[in-house]
Amino acid sequence: MKPSARVVAALVIASAAALPGVVSAHFKLLEPASWIVEDQRGDPQKAGPCGGTNTDTGTPSNVVNKATGGQKVHVKVTETIFHPGHYRIALAVNGHDELPADEEVQTTEGPNGRPLSVSATIMNPEKAPILADGLWPHTERPATPATYETDVQLPNITCPKCTLQITEFMAQHGYNNPGGYIYHHCAEFQITADPSKPLDRGWPAVKAAN
Repeated sequence: MKPSARVVAALVIASAAALPGVVSAHFKLLEPASWIVEDQRGDPQKAGPCGGTNTDTGTPSNVVNKATGGQKVHVKVTETIFHPGHYRIALAVNGHDELPADEEVQTTEGPNGRPLSVSATIMNPEKAPILADGLWPHTERPATPATYETDVQLPNITCPKCTLQITEFMAQHGYNNPGGYIYHHCAEFQITADPSKPLDRGWPAVKAAN
């Protein structure tokens, strides 16, 4: 019998309230090409599900990456400003509205009396639309900005414009408006199914364009 999907809390940071002042993390999406133009820090990236801020929705890059269904794509990010946490990768077939909600975050009271993030849920095992979760967990500040990369396998489907989402959960972090304790980036993909492989049926059907 296959194990049922379960959600587990991860990256619990002990005595978070006793740690030094909170700073904002940032990450830049290097691969695949982002759907908006990012600056050197990766901004704008606070707003869900795909970046932007309350006052800046971002400048579209108009890049649509191409991939074959059932194959792997390379994902590479640089954490331009460190914060302990982990990353998640998801895929939506019919636009940003189909991307999953941000992770459930557990908090404690920070030194200023406001909520401070402690941990976030991780889906294990992953199921659609999550492709990978709990990626690159880290708690120690590196000497230089860290670059993380991995390959994730796409479902064998065809969609003219799928959205690959990469999010970062930040522990020891105050609440952001917008975005909460999560930063967001996305990349658009044109995926063509591999005819030599069976189609993945666990994904939503592609809706006809209006």
